[in-house]
Amino acid sequence: MRKQITFLLLLFIGFCATAQTVNIKGVVKDAATGDPLPGVSVILKGTSKGTNTDFDGNYSLTNIDKGVILVFRYLGYAEKEVTVTSSNLNVSLTVESESLDEIVVVGYGAQRKKEITGAVAVVSSEEIQNLKPTRIEQALQGQVAGVNITSSSGAPGAALNIRIRGISTNGNNNPLILVDGNVIEDLSVINPSDIESMNVLKDASAGIYGVRGANGVIIITTKSGRKNTEFKYNLNAYAGFQRTTRSISLLNATEYALLANEAFAANAESLPFSNISGLGVGTDWQDEVFKDAAISSIDFNATKGTEKSTYSFGGSHLDQDGIVGGSKANFNRTTAKFNFSTDILKNLKFTSSSIYTNTNRRGLPENALGSVLFNALNMPSNISVRDANGDYSFAPNTGVGIEVVNPLAQTENSYNRTWVNKFAGSYGLNYSFLDGFSAESRIQFNHASVKTKSYSPEVYYGSGKVFNTVSALADLTDANNTSSVFESEQTYKDYTFDALLKYEKTFNDVHDVKVLLGTSVFRSQGINESNLLGFGANGNTLESVSVAGSDTSQDNLALSNQPRRFFDSRLLSYFARLQYNYDGKYLMSAVIRRDGSSNFGPKNKFGYFPTASVGWVASKEKFLEDSSVLSFLKLRASYGVIGNDRISSFGFVSTLSGEGEYVFNNQLQFGTALGAISNPEIKWEKQIPLDIGVDLELFNKIDITADYFNKRTEDLLLNPEVSGILGASAPGSGSPIVNAGTVENKGFEFSIGYKETISDDFNFGIKYNFTTLENEVLFVGNESGVLFGGSFGVGQDPPSRMEAGMPIGYFYGYQTDGIFQTQAEVDAHATQTNANPGDLRFRDINNDGEITNEDKTYIGDPIADVTMGLNFSFDYKNFDFNMYAFASLGNEIVRNFERNLPLTNRPRYYLDRWTGAGTSNTFPRVTTGANSNVLFSDFFVEDGSFVRLQNIQLGYSLDQKILEQVGLSKFRFYVSANNLVTLTKYRGYDPTTSNGAPIGGGIDQGFYPTPKTFLVGLNVNF
Repeated sequence: MRKQITFLLLLFIGFCATAQTVNIKGVVKDAATGDPLPGVSVILKGTSKGTNTDFDGNYSLTNIDKGVILVFRYLGYAEKEVTVTSSNLNVSLTVESESLDEIVVVGYGAQRKKEITGAVAVVSSEEIQNLKPTRIEQALQGQVAGVNITSSSGAPGAALNIRIRGISTNGNNNPLILVDGNVIEDLSVINPSDIESMNVLKDASAGIYGVRGANGVIIITTKSGRKNTEFKYNLNAYAGFQRTTRSISLLNATEYALLANEAFAANAESLPFSNISGLGVGTDWQDEVFKDAAISSIDFNATKGTEKSTYSFGGSHLDQDGIVGGSKANFNRTTAKFNFSTDILKNLKFTSSSIYTNTNRRGLPENALGSVLFNALNMPSNISVRDANGDYSFAPNTGVGIEVVNPLAQTENSYNRTWVNKFAGSYGLNYSFLDGFSAESRIQFNHASVKTKSYSPEVYYGSGKVFNTVSALADLTDANNTSSVFESEQTYKDYTFDALLKYEKTFNDVHDVKVLLGTSVFRSQGINESNLLGFGANGNTLESVSVAGSDTSQDNLALSNQPRRFFDSRLLSYFARLQYNYDGKYLMSAVIRRDGSSNFGPKNKFGYFPTASVGWVASKEKFLEDSSVLSFLKLRASYGVIGNDRISSFGFVSTLSGEGEYVFNNQLQFGTALGAISNPEIKWEKQIPLDIGVDLELFNKIDITADYFNKRTEDLLLNPEVSGILGASAPGSGSPIVNAGTVENKGFEFSIGYKETISDDFNFGIKYNFTTLENEVLFVGNESGVLFGGSFGVGQDPPSRMEAGMPIGYFYGYQTDGIFQTQAEVDAHATQTNANPGDLRFRDINNDGEITNEDKTYIGDPIADVTMGLNFSFDYKNFDFNMYAFASLGNEIVRNFERNLPLTNRPRYYLDRWTGAGTSNTFPRVTTGANSNVLFSDFFVEDGSFVRLQNIQLGYSLDQKILEQVGLSKFRFYVSANNLVTLTKYRGYDPTTSNGAPIGGGIDQGFYPTPKTFLVGLNVNF
């Protein structure tokens, strides 16, 4: 009996065990695109038993016990472990963007991330997709430590300024941008949805690109097909609206009249408003100017791969109206991209990338005295939009300035458009031979045609206004038509030819050697095809007028004999690089370049520029390799010299590019004269970057990167002030270019990221980074030791300076010390011209008892001390959420949008003015009399620090079972908001204001704000 019971028990256990085994089948796909992944390894954890997915991503396993764990591995994707619970097991793998084995594109090649010895940051396509930027630069702000983006304008299509680790030169500070190896100057031509990844080279590692990489390098790789895949189609679309982030609170009509009366009374003048009881609220010109504006985008991409070739084609269209002017400030962009690669022979490969872009932009006057927003702020609020006849009303003839006009009339009478057609191509061959050798050649080119057309109709804005094209007494039906039309066309083209020889070999499995020899030839040209001006244009729209139908006899611009080619620049470079890796622990890279530039004379045309970097992967040492805490630790350092030649062409010789006026036979003749003064001794500007960094990973979940950097620029190429005797002030002339300055940027970068998978249904990630920056000018080599820039008010000295011991572009003016409360305080203070109780009190810096120009000093600078970025995301079942914020701390902004004339309107903070002893110690009185309150001082300098919620997005993806029924691999719907909240003490429109100028940036003249944007969109993969 006991034997029978034992037998039955064993039979029951065996039956149960048999009942717990299943045959498994499923499909493995890319989580982002929904594409099936062929060749994925599917292994039972702890064993060697498993299989691989087929061409369509399918796999199957038989007799697998429930409860065991399957491990899915695929190169470039995060490893995933799944517990067997049923017979159908579909799995999605995500790209492992933070993997240490990730392949990162660097100069003329690629490396695994863990082997990189330079300061290189990576932004993946997934991060770009979450942000939904209209321009690529927006995907860098807050995502990469050490990269700061400022807006030149919030208008549609406006360029953004990219600065990598500070401002290094008084000239061009833009980084080199490469798209699939092709040099791109304007990022507006690239559709962000086409990008696979962006890599940012921030230190001496950029030296491999020589002169063009002096300000850092951004390497963009666009999406391409994969071999052995069927056609895959992706559709992305969104639409929404934009709205201003802020309106400046202004005085209503009653408040405006009361303050105007007070100002006139303070100077014993007759009151301009005898009866204010009926004025009421009046017109809020900002409400009239700012409108919600539409934005929409659609892009389509198709990929395919055969056994030897890959294809990728994409097209997109973006349409964006302006929050000021609507369709009058429209920007639209159409792109088409085609990537193709094929194996011509087993060891001969052809690659190509072609991009066509068409942009069409309309614009309004902005960021200047007399711009639309400047006028909306200064136009009196007691004036209605239209008069009793229904025509646009006029600003007062006096008391507001000759440039302040009705902003709605100004908008309606603005007609201009700029068309850009650009084609960029990159085509290369790679031939492998012998053992470890390869040769590569590549030709890259850009060709852009830029057409501009503007129309100035006959218009009258009021007596004496600077924008008038007709006088009040003119008969608009008179044959003497004063309207004008301007048409111009420029062509920009460049090409780069690279020839490379590579040797890559691993010896004894521990010595990894890579050698690169190369040469590069670059030429860039700009050509004036035409500049035409016609008067008496017939028509009333931009499309209906033309120079051909106008009177061109007054076109002095054409008669000035402007040269057809207006710049021509060339580079010739030779370079070599050695990379050595011992057992994945000891890393080294060394580069030497010989660059030659046509911008320098024969004596200084060529320069030698070495750079080097080293790394130590300490976590591979025996004393750390078994650590349960420290997953990875790499120490690295880099140093070198990089040249910079970004100045105008042929500055070392005199050219006939000036304007000359001559009298022959009592007739005025237009001709040419010597242009800018030459300097045959100019030579390379040199940048010397030092970087010491560490990369570490804790618990296989926490990634940390920290860097100290010091970037010193010597022999700055500057245009100093020179004596007028030399002719520098003549039309078309200018001061010579000289090497006369040193600037240093140093700081600390830190970034940390954490990812956690809580369950199969929930995972989240968080990233944070910050950068400190200290900018200092060490030397300025002109006679005064100072360079000036920027503008403030009307007729005042430039407010920005470059001077040793100070940040570049710092603000120079009077320091205030409160408000004079009584006449006794005025009498006791240093002599200050026209000072009265209620006026600003300036500090006597030099203690000479008199307020003069010698008392001006540092009162702020536009360079942020610290920038920070925070990104948080999570996925829960079919929902995904992402948000990121950016902060800038420690910079100042000059408030320069107040016209400060007797009858201009004022912001509401003027209500806090001084009205008697003890009423205010911060805001001066109002008066029409002469005083020093309008002089440039720290009263107009404000803290520009801010924290901005850059993007917040919530998405939902349809379940895989539903998608299979309708033949889709992905369908995602999302809503998002950009620039939703900005926290700042700055009282202007937007704290991100900057015109990008090294000397003269950070001055707000009615900055066009970056709008907040609300979007609804979808992503569909077929």
